[in-house]
Amino acid sequence: MSFKEGFLWGGATAANQCEGAYDADGKGLSVADAMPGGRQRFSVISAPEFNWEIEPEKYTYPNHVGIDHYHRFKEDIALFAEMGFKSYRFSIAWSRIFPKGDEVTPNEKGLEFYDQLIDECLKYGIEPVVTISHYEMPLYLAKEYGGWKNRQVVDFFERYATVLFERYAQKVKYWMTFNEINSAMEFPALSQGLIVATGSEDYTNRFQAWHHQFVASALAVKIGKSQRSDIQIGCMQIYAPLYAFDCNPVNQFASQLKQRAFDYFTSDVQVRGYYPTYLKQLLKEYDAEAPKMEEGDEELLRENTVDYIGFSYYMSMAINETSAEDSDPAAGNLMEGVRNPFLESSEWGWQIDPLGLRISLNDLWDRYQVPLFIVENGLGAKDEINENGEIIDDYRIDYMQKHIIAMHDAVEDGVDLMGYTPWGCIDLVAASTGEMSKRYGFIYVDLDDTGNGSLDRKKKKSFNWYKEVIATNGEACL
Repeated sequence: MSFKEGFLWGGATAANQCEGAYDADGKGLSVADAMPGGRQRFSVISAPEFNWEIEPEKYTYPNHVGIDHYHRFKEDIALFAEMGFKSYRFSIAWSRIFPKGDEVTPNEKGLEFYDQLIDECLKYGIEPVVTISHYEMPLYLAKEYGGWKNRQVVDFFERYATVLFERYAQKVKYWMTFNEINSAMEFPALSQGLIVATGSEDYTNRFQAWHHQFVASALAVKIGKSQRSDIQIGCMQIYAPLYAFDCNPVNQFASQLKQRAFDYFTSDVQVRGYYPTYLKQLLKEYDAEAPKMEEGDEELLRENTVDYIGFSYYMSMAINETSAEDSDPAAGNLMEGVRNPFLESSEWGWQIDPLGLRISLNDLWDRYQVPLFIVENGLGAKDEINENGEIIDDYRIDYMQKHIIAMHDAVEDGVDLMGYTPWGCIDLVAASTGEMSKRYGFIYVDLDDTGNGSLDRKKKKSFNWYKEVIATNGEACL
């Protein structure tokens, strides 16, 4: 069995990591605009004294420039079209539409930009796949309202989603509500706008913020369905197999608990339409109170479930509760665990596990029986330009080819897979470290970690490789 006809091959970016133009044409500041560059990014944001202030005398802020996609999107989309993209996943910057987040009237200049971006995709026959909120909550909502723990933010999001669907639903069929919504289990600043100063260390606030996001997501589904009958609206999460380190039942149970908390909780609510029975177990584990609900919330969640699951897959993780001190901690995509001795790692310490993707696809399909969409995958690596002016990224080709084979195997297993949009199809600012040197793209961008460079675009070896993959509907990998 091969990939289905109409399989959505493409690539993925996020507004805050590629657009730049952070204060252009009426755009307000987002939480990403207040996140400093460099590998210390998360430790700075996690400090008790962090308060969302921008301090240019102390830090750089690479998201302010991104890769200037805001002014170069036509050039970039032309390159995507040359590769043969069937889809392009991008996000809309909330603060470009509502600069502070709580306004009544949207910023027309921001809407016009996305009119142009969407039309440029459609000109080449590229299906837009829009993420409504991708780690770029308006900064004002995080500072003045305390982020998603505040119920008022649901109303602001509902207004924002209504504007987007009324403006774009007839042109955009595929949507996702919140990027990597489960990431808040480990780091709530990105998706919930919560920091230590606004209560991030109290998991009651995280569960309350999730409830508000679940309600907001259900409202988005309801609004979108009212605008277009065949619209497809998905949730989006990180997914990673969380292997028990060994066959000790203690580690097996710890793995199950962690998988429920990280891999299943947010999708259980958004796909099934109700809270899982193990919520009680999670609240006890994280010393949290049950989220407060308003009348009508449960009915709203039940009646407005998502159509598909979008997820990012980069790696797997091992869980060791019995002898963690004897294991090496493993780096990961907003996850904690120990190093798996059977796997190799990337330069940034993320363990490479193509078979884990097949396991993930089967797990999700067996659990939910809704279509799946891999909307992020790829290898962050340092790329060098050789003496001939070429970027020979065979390591990226090897990583992706093995993962595409795993996708194919999962499809043969019976999984309904919609598409594949590798992350950072053009080099962009890394979310976790604010670096440009951690590159994912098929297209090189001349920009370094200090902000120096021409911003010129250059094709890597993987550009033509992925072009052939798309042209053959994946057969070139098999």
